[in-house]
Amino acid sequence: MEYPELVHLVNTDPVVRTLLDAPILMRLGYVGLDGHPRSVPVAYVWNGRAFVFASPTTAYKVRAIAAHPQVSFTVDTMSAEPRAKVAAALGAPVADYTPLMMLVRGTASIEVEQGLPQVHIDASRRMIGEHNVPEWERSKREHTREMALVTIVPTHVTVCDFITRFPPPAEVNAPAHGASPDPVP
Repeated sequence: MEYPELVHLVNTDPVVRTLLDAPILMRLGYVGLDGHPRSVPVAYVWNGRAFVFASPTTAYKVRAIAAHPQVSFTVDTMSAEPRAKVAAALGAPVADYTPLMMLVRGTASIEVEQGLPQVHIDASRRMIGEHNVPEWERSKREHTREMALVTIVPTHVTVCDFITRFPPPAEVNAPAHGASPDPVP
């Protein structure tokens, strides 16, 4: 899919919209400065064009993403409430054991913003609840001089709801560099 199609998918798909509205952290995957993979939970927002989160400028992940901007993440849940919303939107039953998943690959960029970015407040709002935001925000503003805004422009999005869309076939059977795939028993 081209970028405009990815943006349209994220902005309109009922499964994606349900995941974006739910208090679910992204599980960000990136390559560390030592070349080894890392994964960390992050509160984020979708701004209509990209996924964005804020982090202290001194955080390891910020330095690592600056060095290796190709990242990936998942947003997924097995909670009943999001599954019920998706079932209502799709008009199909959802089994209790089926996860809802959005798998994303993208390119990250980093900007430093002075003070406490609104993105960080908005991302945290979903996690801590609206009623906790004023006290949390006051405390954060007192101790935050600057933060890194990490913007992830999607290059690939896969949505699996196990109702209308299933995971793609395993890529392990795909030929690599012109080789034939291994036979599947």
